[in-house]
Amino acid sequence: MSEDLITVEVLKEALRNVFHEKEPVEDEWIESIAQFIMDFFGYETRILDNDLTSKDRDIFYMLEGLGVLKTEMEEATIQKGKVWRIHYWILNNQRIVELSQDKGTKCYDEKCEDDLYNSLSEKIWSRKE
Repeated sequence: MSEDLITVEVLKEALRNVFHEKEPVEDEWIESIAQFIMDFFGYETRILDNDLTSKDRDIFYMLEGLGVLKTEMEEATIQKGKVWRIHYWILNNQRIVELSQDKGTKCYDEKCEDDLYNSLSEKIWSRKE
């Protein structure tokens, strides 16, 4: 997979893995967060912080803490030597790809539980009396 383009599916898988590591969350919530992020970024890898509301920014800070997003700042000198700071949010593509591929050993859905139980041999299920 190219690390240059993050799709909604890759982002959903990364978010699912990182959030399930802490505790299981609803797939609908994962879907909405992934779509929320991609609505801002689209095909870009960086956006201006000015485009965010304070609520949006709170979510972005949470995602930064998880390694999904990172920040960057540029300084530009404007009239009379004043410094203007421009803040950006950046998709951490490399980390997103890593998280999306990190299956770990944890399992949170019924199919995975069924696979686990079905993989056990009959010997394990027999009772010794």
